[in-house]
Amino acid sequence: MSELVEYEFANEAFYLAFEGKDYEAMAHLWSQERELICLHPGWPALIGREAVLNSWRDILQNPAQGQVSFYGARVCLATEESATVVCYEQAGDVTMVATNAFVEEDGRLRLVSHHAGYCANPPALPT
Repeated sequence: MSELVEYEFANEAFYLAFEGKDYEAMAHLWSQERELICLHPGWPALIGREAVLNSWRDILQNPAQGQVSFYGARVCLATEESATVVCYEQAGDVTMVATNAFVEEDGRLRLVSHHAGYCANPPALPT
């Protein structure tokens, strides 16, 4: 598997955990060794593993949290040890643009940063 495909797979695993509201899978995806950053739309910056994972626990356990899917993933800024995936998130009628940064840790890819924000002029959903 090429390095870029591995990052695409890691990004898909993130959204599968999100879509499935699977906190354990989500927690497993995030780095355990590096400082974490998460910027949810409208939230203050979350820094550190505890703050980031607490936010995901709250989001995933929220019964009002709607379905979120992603499309248009593209691996950018790839190095031998890290890459950022840019994609679009669809949550009902709202489209956001997101970046998900991954690093290699103990032989697997782990998230170190997620940033999603509202997108005023997103590309069309794939048909």
